[in-house]
Amino acid sequence: MKLYKTKSGVVIAHLEKIYRLTTAWDELVNRDDLHQYLLGVIKDLKPDSSINLAEQDLLAPIGRQEVWAAGVTYFRSKEARMDESKESGGATFYDKVYDADRPELFFKSTPERVVGPGGFVHIRKDSTWNVPEPELTLFISSSGRIEGYTIGNDMSSRSIEGENMLYLPQAKTYTRSAALGPCLYVPATPIPPATTIAIEIIRSGKTMYYDTAQISQMKRKHTELAGWLFRELDFPYGCFLMTGTCLVPSNDFTLAVNDVVTISIEGIGTLSNRIEVKKP
Repeated sequence: MKLYKTKSGVVIAHLEKIYRLTTAWDELVNRDDLHQYLLGVIKDLKPDSSINLAEQDLLAPIGRQEVWAAGVTYFRSKEARMDESKESGGATFYDKVYDADRPELFFKSTPERVVGPGGFVHIRKDSTWNVPEPELTLFISSSGRIEGYTIGNDMSSRSIEGENMLYLPQAKTYTRSAALGPCLYVPATPIPPATTIAIEIIRSGKTMYYDTAQISQMKRKHTELAGWLFRELDFPYGCFLMTGTCLVPSNDFTLAVNDVVTISIEGIGTLSNRIEVKKP
């Protein structure tokens, strides 16, 4: 089951049928047993054959939720972070956090700064090395339960983060540094570990980078990350948690204006965004 947030309201897609809802997003999604609840909702609705999702103006599937992120959850991510920070002497910290009991968790974005499908994500003008990070993203209800999934793009400045670990907030959190979409995927059971993530970066019609990975390569469990995030934080509307990536372009690659970043996750769909810089 998939929930889409559009300019004309919320839409449910289930078993090749599409339903239009009048319920506000935050009221709808922030509940336990969301899948069962939505089954009950559509039972009393008639499918709307006039809705064509390909023609809908899709928004990021977010309301008043904060977006957080986990880092160094894959071995490849640990390698990349150690490599970018070795000159500043910070490489050992990434090595330690990969094996530590406590994960790396950081605030990523307010909902106002999040980009939806087809929107422009930003690279920093004061950074020389910028990359996308394709990530399975959890939707967690206010009670701390994982109720759904979406695709996340955790835009990152590797040059700023590598210069000094204390610059992490600037490397990760800025206007349009996060994208979510195309929907909130609400399955009956947790997403399978064999689920594949794919990313493609296209520049002037040419593929500059393409790779795939399975989420089973993640060192930490999704429930473990959610548990740490909710230890000392309350989220009255629920929250989104990006779970890290192991799909990292080579060190000689950096994003350029007008590049197109396309991320696909089995069961969820595809999120595509174009690159630009913040206008004065």
